[in-house]
Amino acid sequence: MKDPPSPHPSLRSGRDPEGGPFHHLTSPPLRVLVWAAATVVLLLVAVLLWRGSDAAATESTTAPPADVPSGTPAGAVSETWSADGELPTGTVVQSGRVLVGSAHGVRALDPLTGEEAWHYTRSNARLCGLTATNGLAVAVFATADRCDEAVALNAGTGVRAWTRSVRFADDATLTSTDRIVLASNPTGIVTIDPTGDNIRWRYAAPAGCRFLGTAAGSAGIAVLQRCAGATLAQVRLFDGFSGEAHWSRDVALPEGGEIRLLGADALPTLLVDGEVQALTPADGTVLARLPVPEGADVQVGPAGTVTLVRVDGRLLGLDATGATLWDLPALGLPAAPGIDKDTRGPAALLVPEDGAFVQRDPTTGAALGRSEAADLPEDGVATSIGPVVVLRLPDRVLGYR
Repeated sequence: MKDPPSPHPSLRSGRDPEGGPFHHLTSPPLRVLVWAAATVVLLLVAVLLWRGSDAAATESTTAPPADVPSGTPAGAVSETWSADGELPTGTVVQSGRVLVGSAHGVRALDPLTGEEAWHYTRSNARLCGLTATNGLAVAVFATADRCDEAVALNAGTGVRAWTRSVRFADDATLTSTDRIVLASNPTGIVTIDPTGDNIRWRYAAPAGCRFLGTAAGSAGIAVLQRCAGATLAQVRLFDGFSGEAHWSRDVALPEGGEIRLLGADALPTLLVDGEVQALTPADGTVLARLPVPEGADVQVGPAGTVTLVRVDGRLLGLDATGATLWDLPALGLPAAPGIDKDTRGPAALLVPEDGAFVQRDPTTGAALGRSEAADLPEDGVATSIGPVVVLRLPDRVLGYR
């Protein structure tokens, strides 16, 4: 009787000389060995590609929507937390979070405690710029020699809204205004729809010219440009959504003095030859001239139809005609106010002053409330979130309660 066949094709049954059973192992076909080797190689390649990929280099966390605290700052507040980092232009507060950038990403802090709520970092990329508008934190990263990837994150939760490739120069900077993100460098500007991720329009500096400054605001997109060999600079204002040029105005270049574009809100503003010039958004005509002492600090901000200008420790509110509505001492600026739910006009301004944060009416400058605070630093921008005051400085942000 014959032995039954082996249950495995690679085994062959038989008997040894003493009658015991034995098995001969046969080598698998060459194609099987080739397939196995190829599979191992593919797995190794996949592991190496993953380790060097953007996905492996990205670390992100999310959080529930911010529980924005109610109330107002107390009659006396003191510093309770601080955070260093690269701060978004304009306001540092968005959707109840405090946004702070770093070399490789962005994190959002709880305004009450200063503790991290969420973060998004890219270990294989450099943060080119960070800005915040319309409930989104928009960041641009450089993965090679250009700033080539933009990402929008829900400011309250850290959930990614969109990601897209861009082709910005490595010295691009970001600013924003309502529904517009502006990327710029000395040779050109690009505008992005923050909620839809599309490029709206581009504008390149004319041949032989460079941008000395750019600004995004309620009036549109302003640029200050200078061309080689020219004795005049130009201020130009574009429509923020279409890119249509509204007007252009020549500005005499000061000999050895400073020229700088300050803002593009209700009144576009320019620092030139020792004075702040406030321009009409209609055609660029100068409506007001404010002298600036040599070496004095200058800050400009929006407050609805009022333009705020801080020069050498004095904060002025200018109306749409360039007239001064009020003039008061201040250590810094209030952030752009929200809308008052009762009057539907701009909410009160929170002005950092010597020894206190003072709530003021944006039209009259009248004091509406006061929170004592000792040793406030200069050049900050103050925002209130319920009982907390967030003070944005050039290199750090402070929380007061």
